[in-house]
Amino acid sequence: MPRINPVHAETADPKTAELLVGVKKKLGMVPNLISTMAQSITVANAYLGFSGALAGGALSAKLREQIALTVGQANNCDYCVAAHCTVGKMVGLNATEVQQARLASAADEKANAALVFASKLVKERGRVSDADLEQVRHAGYSDGEINEIVANVALNIFTNYFNHVAGTEIDFPAAPLL
Repeated sequence: MPRINPVHAETADPKTAELLVGVKKKLGMVPNLISTMAQSITVANAYLGFSGALAGGALSAKLREQIALTVGQANNCDYCVAAHCTVGKMVGLNATEVQQARLASAADEKANAALVFASKLVKERGRVSDADLEQVRHAGYSDGEINEIVANVALNIFTNYFNHVAGTEIDFPAAPLL
């Protein structure tokens, strides 16, 4: 049961309704995450802006989803893991890749380095070692791409924590057990 209730376009103030209608037009649905964030249009806009900006970055949609799965699993966020299992498949991850990402690994060496680094960021609360940074650089990531990995981890920590506080109702198929 949600601890913070979602907002529905039909009963929302005009600005919030416009935001929710725009999300539905773009995604075909309004995920409970966004409709719950919409209790504060500022929070919903911040989330949509941050995720939209990162979508235009150097990291592929597949890698961003793999990072989301790594972070969601590390933070035990059932909502985010379910959502990113679904979205991950939509951007081309197969079931094995989804499962591996939840465990902070990938068959591709470069993607694996990013996921190991993302996992360390979560576990160490951002305080990674020089060796950790060198490993991700050695895998072929530029400093700009490393910044994007950090930003994607931060975005996903935000949604994980938000869902823990809000008790967001999962509106995606449940993630398979590991």
